Amino acid sequence: METGKSGLLAIDDLPEGFEYPDEFIRVVELGLTNLEPWWIFDGDLLRRRTRGLRERYPDRKLLPFARRQDHDDVACRDVDHGGAVVIHDFDNAGREQRARFEDFNSWLRASR
Repeated sequence: METGKSGLLAIDDLPEGFEYPDEFIRVVELGLTNLEPWWIFDGDLLRRRTRGLRERYPDRKLLPFARRQDHDDVACRDVDHGGAVVIHDFDNAGREQRARFEDFNSWLRASR
């Protein structure tokens, strides 16, 4: 994937060895970013939320990819443990995780 393609994080901003899943790239390329009630992150909002998650949950390696429009839930790639997780952002560390999914496709199927 090219640096900054489709408003996603640049290669330099990603954890070493991480690549966006092909399925996720396809969703973004097709412009399917409003998956009500979820919105796929891109651009400055993605970069700000990524920095915020690093500050709020320094013991976790989370890469956000979507947020719920009706509250503070954020879907993220769990870099350390694999798969996708939904966290309630701004909750206390250790209490933030709400759900875990095997991968992006599993999250996508469940989020409809």
